[in-house]
Amino acid sequence: MTDASFDWKNTPAGVWRRHRSGLRAIRRLDPIRWDELTGIDPQKQALARNTERFLAGEPSNNALLWGARGTGKSSLIKALLNRYQQNGLRMIEVDKDDLVNLPEIVDDVCDLPFRFVIFCDDLSFDVGESGYKALKSVLEGSLELPPENVRVYATSNRRHLMPEFMSDNLNSEVRDGELHPAEAIEEQVSLADRFGLQLSFYPFPQDVYLQAIDALFPDVKHRQQLHLAAVRFATSKGVRNGRTAQQFYRQFAGDPEFF
Repeated sequence: MTDASFDWKNTPAGVWRRHRSGLRAIRRLDPIRWDELTGIDPQKQALARNTERFLAGEPSNNALLWGARGTGKSSLIKALLNRYQQNGLRMIEVDKDDLVNLPEIVDDVCDLPFRFVIFCDDLSFDVGESGYKALKSVLEGSLELPPENVRVYATSNRRHLMPEFMSDNLNSEVRDGELHPAEAIEEQVSLADRFGLQLSFYPFPQDVYLQAIDALFPDVKHRQQLHLAAVRFATSKGVRNGRTAQQFYRQFAGDPEFF
């Protein structure tokens, strides 16, 4: 259960700890800023608009950020908290394995004068897992409507959050020219469908990757050499994304070769 003495007025975020069956205040927030995230402007605009509507008490959606690894999904939600915590936004991080406790967590905050985002990072479910059932009830309610001051923002590498097998498609049927998906596919899609806002993230094309590099290295003198080194670095890792740009920065910031 959530500790009744939890100081939400001065604490912007908490994380659920299963062994203590309660929330622990997060004192050292990731300091990432909104303007540090480059190459994902459409996703930023859509999530900001949804969050601003939520904070204003207007209709808003739960959000699923899905796509390639290292493309800024988790960073975007962390930056969102840093941007809007002064506007009353609060965040509770819940691990996938603790989603069975989600209804109780929501019950404890639904009457508080803050707006809560439940943050589920790297969310996906394997065959036989049942945690998604608790998530479904919070996303759309059961007999009781979901609370107006709680939304779920999740990230995942899977668009439908659940594994998809060829055998599932083999059980689909075509009747009178219409495709009727198998029950397993319907189950997979039904969970993701409960997220009204779905934002997709893809590996960066090279020009966008280099824009991210330039944002991290605004004052270099030898930009062409910097770009060549950044491209080689990304090639060695096999992917161009925001995480790769950050890793390149941490390795080469202040390198005299570029300054």
